[in-house]
Amino acid sequence: MNTFFLSHRRYFSSFLPSLLFSIFLFSSFLFPSVVSAHEVYVLSPSEVQTAINTPSVDPMSVVQDQMTEFSLYALIGALLVFCIFFISISRWLEKKCDPFLMRIKKYAPLIGRMAMGLSFICAAYFGAIFGPELPLHAIYGSMTPVVQVLLCIVGLFVIAGFEVQIAATIALVLYLVEVYYHGVYMLTYVNYLGEVSMLLFVGAGSYAIQKTKLSAVVYRKIEHYGFLASRVLFGTALIFSSSYAKIIHSNLGLETVMKYHLTNYLHFEPHFLVLGAGLVEITIGLFFIFGIEIRFTSVFLLFWLTLSLLFFGEVVWPHLILIGIPLSFFCYGYDQYSLEGYFFKRLGREPVL
Repeated sequence: MNTFFLSHRRYFSSFLPSLLFSIFLFSSFLFPSVVSAHEVYVLSPSEVQTAINTPSVDPMSVVQDQMTEFSLYALIGALLVFCIFFISISRWLEKKCDPFLMRIKKYAPLIGRMAMGLSFICAAYFGAIFGPELPLHAIYGSMTPVVQVLLCIVGLFVIAGFEVQIAATIALVLYLVEVYYHGVYMLTYVNYLGEVSMLLFVGAGSYAIQKTKLSAVVYRKIEHYGFLASRVLFGTALIFSSSYAKIIHSNLGLETVMKYHLTNYLHFEPHFLVLGAGLVEITIGLFFIFGIEIRFTSVFLLFWLTLSLLFFGEVVWPHLILIGIPLSFFCYGYDQYSLEGYFFKRLGREPVL
């Protein structure tokens, strides 16, 4: 299969310009509900509790009732994925883009650090950790000011690139404390562990006060493991949060659709809209986990996340990590443990999208 794709690259690149325009235009309205699955940010606490305590509609019944629509959009989605894949391995596009993409790889760890550091500083300022529904005082009580100072120190150390392994260890402990109190729900924020893993694996990386003591060769090898962990955990967070809010407790998504009258803009049946968006978000998570179309998926997610923030007026600070990590993935591209990186990265070139 690998030989087949290589031998047909010239054919794929012959119709590339027009296909690029068509696909990006089409993707702008194909799945308009691909946003962060944190419905708890736009619903009141009472609305969240009511939605969680109300039995959800069986997703299989939604699929059966809307089988034609699901089949149609599944087919369109599959065609889009294949088209993006063929474009991504086009020799013409690789020659045009790869020199630039290779140069920006070095900024990936820096972007991840900035996103995580700013997230912890904002958490200290707003008195909540990871998300506004997790206030510090609920766990730490009178010790909350101390924890806020600690969060601020962790954020500053991470941004500056100073003693980042220590800062990451503290962040890990704070995450485990939340796991103790909130259990499986913390899978929603397991993406933080991805960045913690990056810092523990590779340290601060470039543009840091404290330079790594590893040799360049060893650093690059370990860096692959760091990005592997970051991809897998970020994808896991997307899958869990989407499954939680749009499948397990689908009334959370349904309440959001009805509260903001989304059917006035997106002319779909509400249950179809919620489940369809959930399935797309789960697919995005799987693409990150397995390393498929990493750059396109990152841009796609960032586009709809931005629209979500603007439309719903959500709190911005919990989304800093959701913005920073995809930007980091876009810069870094494909590590050797990603599927496309393993099969199609060679001779100083890698898939573009």
